[in-house]
Order: sequence, then C-alpha cells, then structure tokens
Amino acid sequence: MTRVWWRRAIWGLAFAATAAGVGYAAREEMNTSRLQARLLSAYARDMTYTLREGPNPAARTPTQGPYNERLGYIGLPSYLKSLTDDMYTIEMQAQISPKLDSFMAAGGFPIYHEKTRAGFTLLDRSGATMFSARYPERTFTSFEDVPPLVAKTLLFIENRELLNEDEPRRNPAVEWDRFAGAVLMLPVQWLKPGSRSPGGSTLATQIEKYRHSPDGQTTGVTEKLRQMLSASVRAYLDGEETGAHRRRILVDYLNSTPLTARAGFGEVNGLGDGLWAWFGTDLAIAEKVLSEEPADARALQLKALAYKQVLSLLLAQRRPSYYLIQDRQALERLANSHLRVIQQAGVIDETLRDAALNLTLKFRDEPPQPQSANFVEQKATNAIRARLLSMLGVPSLYQLDRTDLTAESTLDAPTQQRVVEVLAKLNEPAFAAQMGLTGERLLDVKNSDLSKIIYSVTLYERGPDANYLRVQADNLDQPLDINEGAKLDLGSTAKLRTLSTYLEIVAELHTRYAHLPKDFLADVEEEASDNLTRWAASWLAASPGRGLGAMLDAAMERRYSANPGEAFFTGGGVHTFVNFNPKDNGSIMPLTEALRNSVNLPFIRLMRDIVQFYMAEGGDDSTDILHNPDHPARQAYLARFADKEGSDFLNRFYSSYRKRTPDEALTMLAARSRPMPHRLSVIFRYVRPDAGVKEFGAFLRARLPDAKLDDGDIASLYSKYGPDKFPLNDLGYLARVHPLELWLVAYLQKHPDAKRHEALEASVQQRQESYKWLFKKGQAAQNTRIRIGLEEEAFQRITEQWRKLGYPFETLVPSFATAIGSSADRPAALAELVGIIQNDGVRQPTVRVKKLHFAAGTPYEAIVGLGEMRGQRVMKPEVASTLRKALMDVAQNGTAKRVWGSFKDASGQVIPMGGKTGTGDHRLDRYGPGGHLIESRAVNRTATFAFYIGDRFFGTMTAFVHGPEADNYHFTSALPAQLLKSIAPALQPLIDPGVTKTADKTTDTASDRATDRSKPRTGL
Repeated sequence: MTRVWWRRAIWGLAFAATAAGVGYAAREEMNTSRLQARLLSAYARDMTYTLREGPNPAARTPTQGPYNERLGYIGLPSYLKSLTDDMYTIEMQAQISPKLDSFMAAGGFPIYHEKTRAGFTLLDRSGATMFSARYPERTFTSFEDVPPLVAKTLLFIENRELLNEDEPRRNPAVEWDRFAGAVLMLPVQWLKPGSRSPGGSTLATQIEKYRHSPDGQTTGVTEKLRQMLSASVRAYLDGEETGAHRRRILVDYLNSTPLTARAGFGEVNGLGDGLWAWFGTDLAIAEKVLSEEPADARALQLKALAYKQVLSLLLAQRRPSYYLIQDRQALERLANSHLRVIQQAGVIDETLRDAALNLTLKFRDEPPQPQSANFVEQKATNAIRARLLSMLGVPSLYQLDRTDLTAESTLDAPTQQRVVEVLAKLNEPAFAAQMGLTGERLLDVKNSDLSKIIYSVTLYERGPDANYLRVQADNLDQPLDINEGAKLDLGSTAKLRTLSTYLEIVAELHTRYAHLPKDFLADVEEEASDNLTRWAASWLAASPGRGLGAMLDAAMERRYSANPGEAFFTGGGVHTFVNFNPKDNGSIMPLTEALRNSVNLPFIRLMRDIVQFYMAEGGDDSTDILHNPDHPARQAYLARFADKEGSDFLNRFYSSYRKRTPDEALTMLAARSRPMPHRLSVIFRYVRPDAGVKEFGAFLRARLPDAKLDDGDIASLYSKYGPDKFPLNDLGYLARVHPLELWLVAYLQKHPDAKRHEALEASVQQRQESYKWLFKKGQAAQNTRIRIGLEEEAFQRITEQWRKLGYPFETLVPSFATAIGSSADRPAALAELVGIIQNDGVRQPTVRVKKLHFAAGTPYEAIVGLGEMRGQRVMKPEVASTLRKALMDVAQNGTAKRVWGSFKDASGQVIPMGGKTGTGDHRLDRYGPGGHLIESRAVNRTATFAFYIGDRFFGTMTAFVHGPEADNYHFTSALPAQLLKSIAPALQPLIDPGVTKTADKTTDTASDRATDRSKPRTGL
C-alpha cells in the first residue's frame, strides 16, 4: 500500500511539475510571442510572389471582401477576359509561391503588405500623369503624422497593448486577456442570443475582418480564427520583430476603418474622409489642433470639437450606419460617456473633457461637393475613362476610379494641353480675330455670342497596325463628348461617303466585266437597267488599257447636272434641292469639280444612280416588278408597305391614347370626326360593340343636340352601322378617321393597360385590312409604294457599305438627301473614314489605351498590353488612292484651300494634306396646305472639316451651335478649316517627325520603370 501511494505521489508531482512548466511556458509565450515569432516569420518568409512573363493560368484572386471588391481584385479575372477577348494580351502576371498558394487555398487571406490608398491613374503616351484618383482621399501619411492624443484614444478603446515596447516580438493579432474574456462569454451568448459581450478583436483582426471577410463581418468562430491566423502571419512578414508593423496597423486602421456611406459622397473609409464627409472638418486642420496645446479659449474649443468628432467616429465604427445616420443622439451619448471614462484613465485632462462635453456634435447638412471638374480640360481623359467602362465591363466611373489600375493612353498630353488652351479662349472676340476666325462665312463678333459655339478637335496618328488617338478636345464645359457622343448633321461631308460607295461600285463593275470581250460588253450595256452599269460597260469597251486606276479616274470625270429645277421622288415623297452657290445652278460638271466646290445637285443625282444600281442588283428585276402587274413580288412589296406604314400610324395613335381612360378615348376619337349621325354611329358601334341601344342613343343625343333623333332613328342607325356590317377599311372611311385609329381605341377599351408592343402584335391582321384599298388600286398608285420599298432595300445595301467604313448608326434615311448629310454622322466616325482612305483602304483598330497595369505590388498584379492587331481591308487600294487625290484637290484648290501649307516638315517643305468640308443647317420646318412653309426653326448649325496630314495624321475639326440661337450664326465649313490653320503651331511639334516619335515606336513608360521583374516581392 505504501509503495502504491509513493508511486502515485511521484506521478502526481511529475504531472504537476509538467503542468506548471507548460503553464509557465504558455504564459511566457502569451507575454513574449517568441515561439510564434520564430515559427510564423519562417512560415511567412516563403509567402512571396513574382511578376513573370506571360499569363498565369493558375493565378489566384479573392472572391470576397469589401476591400478586394473596391480595388477591383475580385473583378480582375473578368477584366482580363474582356481585354484578351478584344485586342489585348497579358504581358506579365504575378505568380505566387507554393506556400502562399496553399495558405490561400486553405482559406487564409493573402499575405502581403496591403495598400491603404489606391485608385485609377491615367498616363499619356510618355508616362506623364493626366488623371489620378486615390481613395481614401484624406489620410495620415505615416505614424509620426498621427497626433499622440488620437493614437492613445484609439488604443484605449480598441487595443491597449498594441504599442507596448516591452516585447519586440509581440503578436499584435491577439490580446490574450480580452480574448479569454470573449471566450468565457461564449456560453452566455449561446444561452442568451443577442446579449452584449466584450470583444476579443484587436486592431489587426478588425482590419482583416472589414477588408477580407464576407461583407466585412465576422460570421462565426471559424471566420474569427481565420482573421486571427491571417493577422498573425501578416505580422511576421518582415521578420520576428513586429514594432514597425504594429505602428503600421494603427495608421492603417485610422486610414481605412469603414464609416458607412453617404449619399453624394459614396463610401466613407478612414478617419480623414470621415471627418470631412460627416462634419466638414479637414484632416490637416484636425491634425494640427490635436497636436498642439491650446493657447487660448478659442483654441481649446477647436481642439475639443476636433477631439469629440474623432472620438465619435472611432466609436461609430462599431455600428456606423446606426450611429451616423439612424440615431445620432445615441452617438452623442456614447461619446459623452467615453469622454468621462477616458479622462479617468488619464488619456485626456479634465479641461479638454469639460470643453468637449459642452459641445454638441453637429453633422454637416449636405454631403461635401466634389471638386468642380473642368470638363474642357478633362474631356480627353473623361472620354478614355468612359471607354474603359465598356472595355472592362465596369458599371460606373465611381467604381473605375477606385480600381487599383494604371492605364497608359495614347494621348499626347503636351499637344492636348496646347489645343485645349486655344479652344478655351475662342469665346473672346479679340482672340478669335487674332486667330483669323472673323469675316465672311466665318464669325461675326459684333452680332454673335461666341460663347455659344462649341469647337471640337480629334487627331489620330496612323501606325503600322493601328490608329492612335493623340488629341481629343472640345470647349464644351459639360460631360458630353460631341466627337463620339452626339448625332450631328455634318452636311457635305456625307459626299465623301457617297463618293466612296460610288467608286466601290465602279471597282466592283471593273472586277465583274473588265475581262469580257467587246461584243459581250455591248450586250451588258444594252441589257443594263441602271446608269452605272451602262457607263462601265461602255467605258470598258472603249478603253484599250482597262486598268482599274484609269477607270476610277474616268469615273471621277463623269459629268452631272447641277440644275436645281428637277423634282426627285425619294424618301416617300417629291423633293427639290438647292446648291449653296447659285452660280453653280447652270453647270454640268465632273464629279471632281463637284467635290472640290461641294456642289449639292451632282451628288443628289449620283446618289440616284447608286440607288438605281442596287435596285437593279436585287433578287428580282425592279423594272419588271414595276411594269408587270402580275409579277408575284408586287404583292409582297405592297404587304410590307402596308405593315410598315400601318405600324407608323399605330405608334402615333398609341402615343395619343395610351394615358386616356376608355371614356376619354372614345370622347377624343368622336371629337376628331365631324359630328354627323352616321359617322358617330360607326365610331360608337365599333368601339363599344356590346353596348345597348339605350347607351348608343345617349351617346348620339349628347353630341347631336340639334339632330332631333327619335327612337326609330336611333334603332335604325344602331342596326345599320353595326361593327359586322362593313370591313374595317370601309368603317374608317365612313367615320372619316384612320381605320387603325378606330381599331386601337376599340382595343384599348378592352385592354386599357396594353403596352405598345402588345397593340402592335395584336394588329397584324388589321394593318393589312386597313390597306386593302391599295391592293385594288391602279398600277401607278401601287408603283409609288413599290418604289418606296425598292428604295428602302437599296438603302439597306448602302447602309451596309457605309457601316463597313465606320458609319456609326444602324440605318440611313432612305432618301437621296443622305448624299448631302440628312442621315447625320459623328466627327470621330468621319475621321475613321479618312484614316481608311489614308491607309490604302485598310480599316485599322483605333487604340486609345495601349497598356493597363492592374494591382501593382500585389499577388494579383497583371500587366496587359496590345496584342497582335490586324487591319481589315474594306476598300480597294485603288479606290483609296483615287479618294486621296480628290481630297487633296479639295485642300489645294477647293473649299478647304485656306489650310494648304499650314504644316511643313523639318526642311520647310509643305506637308501634303487633303480633306472634305461640310456645313449642316438642321432646321425643323412646318408646312401647311398646298406645301406652303409655315415655320422654319433652327435646331443646330454645324461645320466640319475631316482631313489628313501627310501619311501619318488624320482627324476632324468641328464647330457647332445648338438650339434656336443657331439662326444667329452664318459660318460655313470655312470656320473649322481656318481653325485648323490657326492651331497648326500647336500641332506642329507632334506632326513633325523630327520632333516626336512615330506611332510604331514605343516609349519606356512609368509602368515599365516601376517594376523589378526578377525579385520575389511581398508588396514592399
């Protein structure tokens, strides 16, 4: 028994000694973190990443966390896919080490030195910054900038041991006493859900939570442990000693703690932005007053106010939406109670406490206004930012500006700035006169408000595989970019598109017939139903050489009348046109001269020939369709016409009736017809077929009080004009209203909430029925409608050809007037056409952004650059050459001759250039009976010059006035031509190849210089 007792005593003493040793070691580890420091620093040492050439298929990016979402790290895979699906390729991408990869795969947060501030930066072609956004906007730059009073207050509230210097290896992720208290309270939480308990979170784990946890919240014990583990490993990223990291934790927390969001400001993160957004206090001022001893009572008041605001924000972080928006009085009470506790702890003195208690928090009423943007100066950068939204699939500029991204644009900032400076002063009469912009067909400084004129400039440089945007500027102090965002009447610039189509047709006819012998060509000429085919066959038969270049030159010499006396059936009606210069009216001129002097009527007639060519090219012979009354295609054309015109009428009627009640709709329809018994009977009986005789009689008597209708008359009318007595077309005729209007009002009686598309779908049969008269009409009336259909089909073909050359809209107005600008255009699209002509008919991609650097200094880093780019031939080179010569003739001898000689090379020789001018006078005209003009109101006035300079540069220059004020201006395309001449000195350094690099030479950029490619990095 004694031996057993001694054996048990020895084992007990050994166990007690071991437990004491373990307890002592644990306590020492809690106090010193020496073992953690040794193990975790060794573990973190291998958590690196390296930027490697090419894409990384195994790249790992985060999938959650507000921080990762705000900086665009979550969206990075989507951004890269969108870019690589376009014209870009991944040049370099981060590759993380196996240790970091396995840690993240197991659920740990990525371990690297995270950025507190990040955002979007836009560089010009040489790496100079054009735009930069950083969020949060107001931050402490270092630990030394944080007022000690602020640091002490934060530590007292959240993490009192963080900066203790007794142990340099301390793990800042855990305060063991607070953690133990939180653990001991877990049973209470389980027994009484929702009860408050002391938090165990340190500043380090809080940062992990609001940056990386789902929705910035701790969802359970597992998530809390993940935060603690990640914060612990991150603490030893730089080695065993954590002093510098702990100071960085305090600064990072102050700079990034989430303080909910405010309408008109956005997300509020960090103390600096919080002071500004919620109280209107500037961080620099708060920093100053909180770092100094107050010299007088006023200084004390300022310090107390700043301190109470800082304290309230540090406290509000626990429930920011509640305290900062829902119940600000609760925040006031919480701040006051903490002021007393903090003073008792010796963090502040009684004087500051009492001064702060006597102050009430006053929130700013309105959110802070963003810095006013000068849209003129930022037009190009805003255009590229907007372009990036579609390139990346980012929904808003707000989100883009917070993305950790540096983009290199193709803009030339010095040239852009010089052009912007000129445009900004053009509203000054003296400066406009100095630039030569006053005079006939230019500006009238005495009678015109120059501030109403918007000027726009775009300039591109042609490279071997792409066109690079160099300048994009206008003087419109609004977000709208008229180069790419407006639909403008650019007048006679449409003649260039028309001429391009014409010459492409000639080239096609050359391919089709140039190899045929003369006798075959004679047959082609005889059988052709259009002028262009007849001319091509005739010229080829008579020409010994038959070369395409010669044929195109001959095509430019074809002569057209400039006589305005002819009326043209086009666009569904009869139209006449005029020339700008009446002296041209009696001329019959070659197309070269018509383009040189921008004469309208030759191009109207040229468009007619083009339309006739495409009509003849259709599946059925248009001549046969029009002359053979039994041709099967006639019925199809008439049915299409009935459906289209019927839809147009129905859309118009729907707009009038859609907001009416059934009774209001019936009353409105009845009022549109002359009050006669039979007409009103037709309307009522069709619209309300189920109504009885009594209701019918009340309706008629109310509207025909003098008709003296007895019951017999009412009964007779009720029976005679029942809805089943006549077809819809006849009912419309009897009621003297459009049959589709009659049908729609009846339909809306039963379906008052019907949508527009529902009414259109329900009326397919009625649209055909209402045009039955057309199918029974004579051949002449039918041919009018068929010609409209044939012309529309021809314009669909023309639209396809224009779209191939960069035309920006889906449809053209099916009218010869399209040749002189009625279908509108955009300056940027017109510039692209000139670029195609300059590039021998090859349409190259237009590049505005040449490189994108995502997430620099992070494990997600990726550099995206331009991939292999290939142009698409959309025009025969011979056609492009012919057009270049014609445009040079315009610049040398025609409407743009004032610009010739504006640019010279290094030897003083004139750089050849060409272009096309155009003036658009967009008016809203109202006509009365007999076609008499009742009113003509100006909508806008536009003058444009599309040009090329040498073999590298091309662009557009536009002047624009919007609204009725346009009537006060009489400038023509001479104005943008003169403006190009006037700003030539601003463009010359870019144009001169001896001064600037050409588009195909790359420069060493900021992104290239910023990165050491071979060194493994942790974010430093």
